Amino acid sequence: MPELPDLTVYLEALERHVGGRRLGRVEVRGVSVLRSVEPPLREAEGRRVLGLRRLGKRLVLGLEDGLFLVIHLMIAGRLRWRDPGARAGGRDVLAAFRFENGTLLLSEASRRKRATLHLVRGEAGLREHDRGGIEVMDADPAAFRAALARESHTLKRALTDPRLFAGIGNAYSDEILHSARLSPTKLAQRLSDQEVGRLFDAVRATLAEWTERLRAEVGERFPEKVTAFREGMAVHGRFGEPCPVCGSPVQRIVHAENESNYCATCQTGGRLLADRALSRLLRADWPRTLEELEERLPGRAASRRKEGAR
Repeated sequence: MPELPDLTVYLEALERHVGGRRLGRVEVRGVSVLRSVEPPLREAEGRRVLGLRRLGKRLVLGLEDGLFLVIHLMIAGRLRWRDPGARAGGRDVLAAFRFENGTLLLSEASRRKRATLHLVRGEAGLREHDRGGIEVMDADPAAFRAALARESHTLKRALTDPRLFAGIGNAYSDEILHSARLSPTKLAQRLSDQEVGRLFDAVRATLAEWTERLRAEVGERFPEKVTAFREGMAVHGRFGEPCPVCGSPVQRIVHAENESNYCATCQTGGRLLADRALSRLLRADWPRTLEELEERLPGRAASRRKEGAR
């Protein structure tokens, strides 16, 4: 799912391409994408784009006459830009927004179509799409601490709860927690003052760093390679690969469609966190530490004995 760094770069690209432009025809091609009926979508046609903003993980195009197009890309939704005359089709396209200088496409590669499009009227209508999470890049330490302690969540769940923090999802929460050297399963309400400060600094530094990286990658183009798995990430999507800090293999917790990645050495004092599926299956045989895990992996024990013999 595109998160704060990706959405920021999307907004900047949209400003370059459609800011101040008049929206022509809107073509809805996916039966599930349009989630509002009042005002009707045709009212957006012919209106000029006056401003762009991010609302949590939603992208908002502010139009003349107090109308707002609200786009939520969900997990697999993406935006594409096509110059005039270029092909603006494909089976994945859910909606096409025609401008005089090109076409903005909303596409979704997944078979489960979750991306949404709403047209709302006025700031009051827009507020209905605000989940209430604070903007961490604008928040002070006190506001961050208050949001963190609002619910009895694990750190992973707290960071990704849109009612607490805006724009953070599965990928960057992994990177943030690795940077802060904190376990994803630690309870947010049990952090020490020092740990809260470390997490606050890690959130801001991680999001700022990746926003700058993506800006540099995109340049003046429209972003076409928006993905949750980035070269240079410390732990997210890197299960089994060495942690860039300590070299220990990156671990994972799988729950439903989500996978959390972490370094046991850097974040949990060497303790392996229970993967719901595997730990349930293995029960008492579930390894508790990296050392136990290595002993149970084929070839690892023999390899370590050889190294010791040297």
